[in-house]
Amino acid sequence: MKKLTPHLPDLGRRRLVAATLAVGTGALLGSRAALLLAQERALRATPAMTLGPFYPDRLPAEQDADLTVIAGRPGRAAGQVLYLAGRVLDTSGKPLPGARLELWQANAHGRYIHSGDSDSSGPLDPNFQGYASLRTDAAGRYRIKTIKPAPYSGRTAHLHFNVDTRVARLTTQMFFEGERLNERDGLYRALSLEERHAATGRWMDRSPDMEAAALAVAWDIVLGPA
Repeated sequence: MKKLTPHLPDLGRRRLVAATLAVGTGALLGSRAALLLAQERALRATPAMTLGPFYPDRLPAEQDADLTVIAGRPGRAAGQVLYLAGRVLDTSGKPLPGARLELWQANAHGRYIHSGDSDSSGPLDPNFQGYASLRTDAAGRYRIKTIKPAPYSGRTAHLHFNVDTRVARLTTQMFFEGERLNERDGLYRALSLEERHAATGRWMDRSPDMEAAALAVAWDIVLGPA
């Protein structure tokens, strides 16, 4: 089974500074004011969104976190390699280890691995897995290697997720920062500005272990109260 070691861009510095400032503010203003400040700074929960019509009706035999290759096949999935990494958190910023993530998406031609998605959407890619099931590590982190999905009629490029913990479940979608078609996507337009921010992955610099032409995105998934 292929394994990916979770690797995240250095996103912690600003959070560390903010936390330090919050501690100092609490000492100056008192515990009640510090509590109110902490509540104001609580993370925005990732918005729930529709499952969509193309959750796989037959799951692939291979479901690991590298969707770009399939065991026993010599080729690689068509399209631009995309690394997606982040954490699953609660709204206080606490990591959620062992959370189960399901990812499914269209391929580089805009087609899903679903019997209801026809040839008119584009060809299937025999080297593309199309679906993954994985769990976050002890620090709540995940890392996925896939390809950037193509947009299709009415939809901008996006990824579908189910997230399960022992106390909460979320079905959502991730959008790509700066994507030209985002503003034409009905689901994206229906979100508030804060919800759009929470549902959008941010482009990052590649790490040394990534292919030269690969894309890298960071996206934290924040679960609200059950």
